[in-house]
Amino acid sequence: MLLEGKNAVVTGGSRGIGAAIVLSFLKQGASVSYIARSEGDSIAAFKEAAAASGASVSFKQCDISDRQQLSDLVQELAKEEGGVDILVNNAGITRDGLIFRMADADWDDVLNTNLTSAFVTCKVIAHQMIRRRSGSIINVSSISGLRGNGGQTNYSASKAGLVGFSKSLAREVASRNVRVNVVAPGYIDTAMTDGLDAKLKELMLGQIPMARVGGPEEVADTVVFLASDLSTYVTGQVIQIDGGLGM
Repeated sequence: MLLEGKNAVVTGGSRGIGAAIVLSFLKQGASVSYIARSEGDSIAAFKEAAAASGASVSFKQCDISDRQQLSDLVQELAKEEGGVDILVNNAGITRDGLIFRMADADWDDVLNTNLTSAFVTCKVIAHQMIRRRSGSIINVSSISGLRGNGGQTNYSASKAGLVGFSKSLAREVASRNVRVNVVAPGYIDTAMTDGLDAKLKELMLGQIPMARVGGPEEVADTVVFLASDLSTYVTGQVIQIDGGLGM
C-alpha cells in the first residue's frame, strides 16, 4: 500500500473524480477526511475500503465557498493526531455561459469554489507541512484551464489560476520538502460532463487521439502517484490526463 499510515484531506470528495480519489487513497492505506456539502453515495464503498486496509474515513460537511467556515474546519483537521500528509484540492463547480450574459454571482461562485478554496486550505495546511518538512499537495485543474473553452470564462479562469497558484506555492515550500503539483483532466466521465450537449460531446470525442473519455479512477491513479513516495522529486508540474487532447 503506497499511502499506508498517511493522513489525507480531499475537498469535493463526495462524487466524481473526488470520490474516486478518496476510494483510491483508502485502498492504498491512507486515512481520509473528505470535505463536501453532502456525504455522497459512495460512503459504503469508502467504509468497506477503509476496513480492508486498516485506514479510516470521515466526512466533513462544509460550504467550501465560505472562506471562514472552510478555514476553521481545515485548522481543526491540521491539529488532529498526525496532522495532514496529503492535501487534494478537487472541489469544483461550473456556471457556464457566454461572458456577455454571465451574472456576477456566477463568476464569483466559480472562482470562490474552484480557486479561493485552494488558497484557504493551502494557507493552513502548507504551513503545517513546512514545519514538519514533509507533505504533498495536489490541485485538480482542467484542460479548460490550459487552453480555454468557450462559454467557460469563469471556469477556465479558475482552473488556470490553480496552475499559477500551484507553481508559485511549489517554489515557496520546496526547500522544506513539500511538493505541490497539478493534474489537469480532460473529458472525464462524471456527472459534470453528463450535462454537456450531445453535439458538444461528439465534437470533443473527435478531438481526443485515444478516441474515448477517461474514467475518474484514471485521474485518481495519477493523484496517488503524486501523493506517494514514488514522486518525491516531482514538484511544480502539471500532468494532463486527457487521452492526448491537449497535445
